[in-house]
Amino acid sequence: MRRLVAALVHYPVLDRQGAIVTTAITNLDLHDIARSAHTYGLSEFFVIHPVAAQRELASRVREHWTEGSGARRIPDRTPAMRGVTIVETLDDAVRALGGNVELWTTSAQPRERSLSHAEARVRLAGEGAPVMLVFGTGWGLAEAVCARADEHLEPIASLRPDGYNHLSVRAAAAILFDRLCGAR
Repeated sequence: MRRLVAALVHYPVLDRQGAIVTTAITNLDLHDIARSAHTYGLSEFFVIHPVAAQRELASRVREHWTEGSGARRIPDRTPAMRGVTIVETLDDAVRALGGNVELWTTSAQPRERSLSHAEARVRLAGEGAPVMLVFGTGWGLAEAVCARADEHLEPIASLRPDGYNHLSVRAAAAILFDRLCGAR
């Protein structure tokens, strides 16, 4: 199986009106996505943020669960949080993996050309460069990130008759990890 990593982008992402913004890091996203990624065998979880103070916050959260009181109280969470790598840009994450990486973006919005979860699962089972699943915060990834992608994964479809589809990024990540790596 190919190496699979996740990346959570906080800039450039969109706000509700479609403007490019920077979002804040949340403890829940870091903690929950790291645990899901570790459960499904992803080798790393990159947290991408351009603001040094936000990266420091993410580092403190990681350290709480790897070296601090969180690690002593609930040691089962330590291995997952050790897989968190905090970087300034998507390019930094790509460089950390040696530069030869396929970027697969995710979105709640359908795109003209998208890779089904079933086909993605087959491709991951083969050989090739590592794959980075790129998730956006806010209202999704800016087009500049999507334009760099090698693939765009199909959205997680809502089963509601009204089409409501507004998952948290941590829920969407867990669902996608299961669809791509879960037992069948």
